[in-house]
Amino acid sequence: MAVRRVVPNVQSEAAQESRDFYGLLGFEEVMNHGWIMTLASPSSPAAQISFTAGDRTAPVTPDMSVEVDDVNAAYTAMRESGAEIVHPLQDEEWGVRRFFVRDPNGRVVNVLGHR
Repeated sequence: MAVRRVVPNVQSEAAQESRDFYGLLGFEEVMNHGWIMTLASPSSPAAQISFTAGDRTAPVTPDMSVEVDDVNAAYTAMRESGAEIVHPLQDEEWGVRRFFVRDPNGRVVNVLGHR
């Protein structure tokens, strides 16, 4: 399994202001679902940051997202390790398959793959 990108998820009620602020550093909006907005560097598209008012389909808001090339293998590895699955593996309407897991520091990680 390979990691494709890691994105910090910042819980925020100031998404538009954050877009303007990080735009000064060269970030551009690449996704906006209303409840989550992602900014990326045009010169390095995997360099991203997301701002979220809360997760629409999960009970908690993750601290970071990790995109992998095989989310099913990642889910199996985490379950077999005994890690706490916070949100079960499921397909989302916006084209990702994902689950949430708690890391040893108590942080919630959204592990995803695009379908």
